[in-house]
Amino acid sequence: MSFVGVGIFGIVTLLMVLFFFLLHIAVCVWGYNDARRKGRSPEFAILVVLGLLFFPVVGLIIYLLIRNNY
Repeated sequence: MSFVGVGIFGIVTLLMVLFFFLLHIAVCVWGYNDARRKGRSPEFAILVVLGLLFFPVVGLIIYLLIRNNY
């Protein structure tokens, strides 16, 4: 992969996409670990990961609202 001709805008965009992708994965891992640490079943933790994976912002808000209610 060559960065010749991409320009600084392309490099910055690529770095931002990579950052947000890694942040998304980190939030999914955190959600799973947090659910298991709070004593939830593995099935519930997998549902949390799926919710965070497919609906990142809404899934995180919902999980933060319901995480202490059970």
